[in-house]
Amino acid sequence: MSKEMTETAPIQLKRPMRADARRNYDNLVATAREVYASEGTSAPLEEIAKRADVGIGTLYRHFPTRQALLEAVYAEEIGRMAEKARELADCDPWEALSTWLREYVGFAATKKTLTEALLEADPDSDVLLVCRTALLSAGNELIARAQEAGVVRADTTFTDVGRLISSVAVVPTIDDAQRERLIDLALDGLRYTG
Repeated sequence: MSKEMTETAPIQLKRPMRADARRNYDNLVATAREVYASEGTSAPLEEIAKRADVGIGTLYRHFPTRQALLEAVYAEEIGRMAEKARELADCDPWEALSTWLREYVGFAATKKTLTEALLEADPDSDVLLVCRTALLSAGNELIARAQEAGVVRADTTFTDVGRLISSVAVVPTIDDAQRERLIDLALDGLRYTG
């Protein structure tokens, strides 16, 4: 595992909290993620608070604006992807990359609406910049390991691969089997065929 990979800290937006405040924060972020997935990013904040079983005041104490809640959900999702890359760092380079990219497909499908909402509100958001950097770092690390092992083409970066895999994530498919075939085709295109 590279020094860069081991020193990357999880994305954090706030200072440490009391245990009860942390539970409420985590519960609100998890609930918001579910609500955004089912109802979109314009879902009422009151609905999120209700489903999280907290008062609207508690939601606003943690997230004074809709943007703050969107950023927290987005940062948590990016943090999960970066953490998954770190967990795979000791695996076979091809297996690590392909496992992570398969997970990235699910991530990219749900992140699209969050990204659009965040870009619309503030295209120069520091949170977007930090998250983009963390995701690129994690993806490039996995690509570089696979390239060093001679199992991935040398002429690509995670920017290329991320766009390809994101396309698979958002294109309408007949069923899950077709999506899996598309992922397999994309992965086959990455393999080194010297």
